[in-house]
Amino acid sequence: MATTTPATRPANPRFSSGPCAKPASWTLNDLADAPLGRSHRAAVGKAKLKAAIESTREILGIPTDYKIGIVPASDTGAMEMAMWSLLGERPAEMVAWESFGAGWVTDVVKQLKIEANVRTADYGEIVDMTAVDYNKDVVFTWNGTTSGVRMPNGDAIPANREGLTICDATSAAFAMDLPWDKLDVTTFSWQKVLGGEAAHGMLILSPRAVERLENYTPSWPLPKIFRLTKGGKLIDGIFSGETINTPSMLCVEDYLVALEWSKKQGGLKGLIARADANTAEISKFVETHDWIEFLAADPAIRSTTSVCVKFTDARIKDGAVFAKAVAKRLENEGVALDIGAYRDAPAGLRIWCGGTIEASDVAALMPWVDWAFNAEIAAQ
Repeated sequence: MATTTPATRPANPRFSSGPCAKPASWTLNDLADAPLGRSHRAAVGKAKLKAAIESTREILGIPTDYKIGIVPASDTGAMEMAMWSLLGERPAEMVAWESFGAGWVTDVVKQLKIEANVRTADYGEIVDMTAVDYNKDVVFTWNGTTSGVRMPNGDAIPANREGLTICDATSAAFAMDLPWDKLDVTTFSWQKVLGGEAAHGMLILSPRAVERLENYTPSWPLPKIFRLTKGGKLIDGIFSGETINTPSMLCVEDYLVALEWSKKQGGLKGLIARADANTAEISKFVETHDWIEFLAADPAIRSTTSVCVKFTDARIKDGAVFAKAVAKRLENEGVALDIGAYRDAPAGLRIWCGGTIEASDVAALMPWVDWAFNAEIAAQ
């Protein structure tokens, strides 16, 4: 039982699940080369945007015939663009096991009013992906940021599917090995695994997705910000750095810095290893304390980025109040910021363990969780 405050503190207390921590080496001086006050359509702006796209392709191993675009409104904007532009040609399978996936269900069923079969699982669990009909268009999240649950792999997705797979991978990209041949549309945002700045999303399209775009026109009107084709052809400029709207070149520079940092960590393999090492520190703690458990009981589906834990001690009178009080104690001590569970999720803590986090900081945090838990038990 921790009755005194631990001697060691995390060097960086930022464990938010979005926007996420920047690399430990990051400084404002890293952004000095940003072409501020210049047009994103000038040569320097286009070059920066194209470099962001191609460096993303290189690190993530995205096939050369896949299109990568920088789009507005973060991951949400990218997902909305994909759903509104591509869905409706055939029925859909909507798969959700946490709040953001549930949001995509609402869009498709209530807003677009597409014929859809909805498959859901409780927080901490996952839908049986082998039961999904892949001859329909399938919309799902790879990693549930609010539930700490991830796809173990893409084995359930058949190569000969007739429908498109539309994957929200915002807290998975750069931390998990995504099987590109199983994903027709993939989206993510800069502010997750690489700790980039907000408001920009990435939209990645397979040749099958491009074919759908060029041969199918939705029955509903599309706002300008969603339009990916013109005259039945893909607007290719979007996927070479000619963005639909004006991007922040300061944010673009920050993303480029994060991409270069990623390469120094060993690329995708290095980033995955860092996330695994961070999560391992929490696993060691959970294994030796009987009052805390992972929200995702099955290790095969447990996230290595948005790690969710719950308190299980029988002495706790109100789980939500208790978890918030523990998070508040940690914040007041300056050892962990923004680690309360997501508002729609079960009570507990959510500790970001993506590659920009240092394992030494996670290791330093866990004794503080012990201290805060015991302090709050004593205060009840």
